[in-house]
Parts: sequence; structure tokens; C-alpha cells
Amino acid sequence: MNRILLASAFLLATISAAFADGIPSAVPAAVGPVPAAVSPVPAAISPAPKAPAPKLVEPHLHIARSNLAGHARIALTFDACMGQADERILSTLVGERIPATIFVTARWLKRNPAAVAVFLQNPDLFELENHGQNHIPAVDAPTLIYGIASAGSPQAVRQEVEGGAAAMVAAGIPAPHWFRGSTAKYDLSAIGEIRAMGYRIAGYSVNGDGGSLLGAVITEKRIASAKDGDVVISHINQPTHAAGEGVAKALVDLKAKGTEFVRLEDVEDMGDDKTTE
Repeated sequence: MNRILLASAFLLATISAAFADGIPSAVPAAVGPVPAAVSPVPAAISPAPKAPAPKLVEPHLHIARSNLAGHARIALTFDACMGQADERILSTLVGERIPATIFVTARWLKRNPAAVAVFLQNPDLFELENHGQNHIPAVDAPTLIYGIASAGSPQAVRQEVEGGAAAMVAAGIPAPHWFRGSTAKYDLSAIGEIRAMGYRIAGYSVNGDGGSLLGAVITEKRIASAKDGDVVISHINQPTHAAGEGVAKALVDLKAKGTEFVRLEDVEDMGDDKTTE
């Protein structure tokens, strides 16, 4: 009996060893490199190169000089971008009978019907021109200017210009002939497009209020320093900013000096970057 049991045990051990030798490993050995087409980790993709930023210009504009000692000729221009009318400036212009060119946006027109009425009631003082529909920089390639996104395409530039003009006519204002875009910066192709629409583009030669961000004293000094033939840019839409006080004082200073104030439509002008040619 014992012999039979020993023989059976021996036979089972032999069979188990044979099966163990024939079963493959649970983790097979590598059989060669993985083809690139089925690689589990894709190769790094190089980012597309960024389009170069458009070259921007900030055109200058001068008017014909009087060439008379003590009788400088200056064109005052004011941007009405958004916000409310600055009554400090508006009342000084009206009270002192000082002519000026006002560049208005469609957005400002909607919010300031009372000021628009004052402009229209004084056609001998105020020339109203186009500052655009939504105060978007007139640059036909995507970029940021002072944190403001540009129009970004020729079609968007056209819409900014045409939308501003349409709003002016709807408000009872004569069709504009001048355009000044938000930030007063452009690329050369956009300048060509705007000129082809029949507009002269208004640069400037004296930045009076630094975008209405300067203090009253420095604003007054900047504007009061304007010389014969200068075109001054300031803002008439920030009644809570100190700059408006300086603008109003400078206007009185200039008038006391015998300055001749003119609107852009009244005199010959000379703009660079083909903005008025």
C-alpha cells in the first residue's frame, strides 16, 4: 500500500513540473522596440509662431500759422469718448466764446443729449467730428493699445468709422469730415483705409491733459504753452478728473494772451503719415 502511495506522489510531482515549464510568464519579455506610429507618448508639438505686432504710428497735426507776433493761432480739439460732459470746460468755451473741434463717439452721444444740444445751438463755436462708434482703436490687426483691444480687421475698422458717423447724423449733426480713433494710434494700412472712406485723420501736436489723467496744474501749463500752429488734444468727458479744471484755466490764459482759436474746418492743415494728404 505504501509503495502505491509513494508512486502516485512521484507521478503527480512529475506532471506538475512539466506544466510549470510550459506556462509563459505573466509579464512577457520585450519583443522589440514599439513602433513610432503606436507610441503611447506623442512627440511634442511646436506652438504656432505668433503674428508680429502691427507697427503703430501716432500722427502729428499742425495748422497754418498766423505768423503774427503776440497773435498765435491754435486749434483746440476735445475727445468725448465715454462718460459725461465736463461742464467746467463746456461752460468756459461757451462763456468765453472760444471755438473748438469736438470728436464724439456714438456711445457719448447717447449719454449726453443736453451737451449735444449746446453744441448744436452754437454752430459758430463748435465743429463736431467722428471719434468712432465704440471707442475702439482704428488698427486693422489684432493688438492691445493701453489695454484696449484694437478693431483687428479692415471690416471692423470700417464699422467703427461708419458706425460713429451714422450716430452723429441720427443725432442731427452734419456728416463728419474728420476722424480721430481711440488712443490716436493707427497702423499705416488702417490710415489708408480711413482716407479712402473720405476722411482726414486728426493727429495733434500738444497733448494737453495726458488722456485726462494729469493734474490740474500740469494740464494748465501744457495747454497754455501751445504755440502758433499747434493742435491741442484734451478731453471733455471726465468731469470728476482734476485735468478738466486745468483745461478751463488754460483756455482763459490763452485768450488773455491774444490767442486766435480756430476749428479744424476753418484753416489749412498739415498732417504726417499721409493722414491729410
